[in-house]
Amino acid sequence: MGDNGSTKIWLNGELVGTDEARISVFDHAVLYGDGCFEGIRAYGGRVFKLASHLDRMYASAKKLRLTPPFPKDEIDRAIRTTLSANGLTDAYIRLVFTRGVGTLGLHPFRCPKPTAFVITDSIELYPPELYENGMDVIVARQRRIPIESLDPSIKSLNYLNNILAKIEAIDADVLEAIMLNVDGQVSECTGDNIFLVSDGVVITPPACAGILHGVTRRFVMEELAPALGHAVEERSLTVDDVLGADEVFLTGTAAEIIGVKRIDGHAIGCGAVGPVTRALTAEFRRRVSSNAPED
Repeated sequence: MGDNGSTKIWLNGELVGTDEARISVFDHAVLYGDGCFEGIRAYGGRVFKLASHLDRMYASAKKLRLTPPFPKDEIDRAIRTTLSANGLTDAYIRLVFTRGVGTLGLHPFRCPKPTAFVITDSIELYPPELYENGMDVIVARQRRIPIESLDPSIKSLNYLNNILAKIEAIDADVLEAIMLNVDGQVSECTGDNIFLVSDGVVITPPACAGILHGVTRRFVMEELAPALGHAVEERSLTVDDVLGADEVFLTGTAAEIIGVKRIDGHAIGCGAVGPVTRALTAEFRRRVSSNAPED
């Protein structure tokens, strides 16, 4: 964040400067990664799929047995207030609930008061040329935590599993890595959902593969792909399925829709962004630039 002291953060009901936006070292978010978050986008002053993001946020909190410190309507206002206070119409928004201050022990219910904050800023996850030319990714050695061990529908603050795979990507001089589940099936990437295109059909791994239910993923599946005449399937995928696809693309709130040209050095399709991916990207940008859907 390029902050000159004027950036405002919404923290527990108040707008404060970045120097005042602090949480305790005894907050269980700091000690144990105990909390949940959402990454959200605003386009032209409209907050993209905000109701879906808030539904997922409050569902994550419920599964963590973390009582949100504010109701949805107040968080909705907090997000819009923070955007306005920072003069932003096109922005990335980070909403966070932490467990709050507690003891050094694990006991979560000794944290009497959760914390909530909203950050708004600009974001450029991937360089613009990658959207035009496609990106290189790898298949990480790090496997996804089994769904029997941690429900992937919880968008928790503990991202260590993803971070370890991200380090593999960085070491390989690429920006993203595909993660497999413990059965060797394709799950998702470190921060994005994954799709492939085969004979015009758009295919993505199912929930049982250990994926996060991405908001942009659902937008592609339920709105964009059908609008462009493409059938959508959820099915288990192997690495060979992905390597043999006509096209591969990733989706995410920050990433939007971005094509993959190579995986572990293996060219996907013609080794460039494919026509279906380009059409989906164009339709996504058309919709969010003209009237970003708020649900």
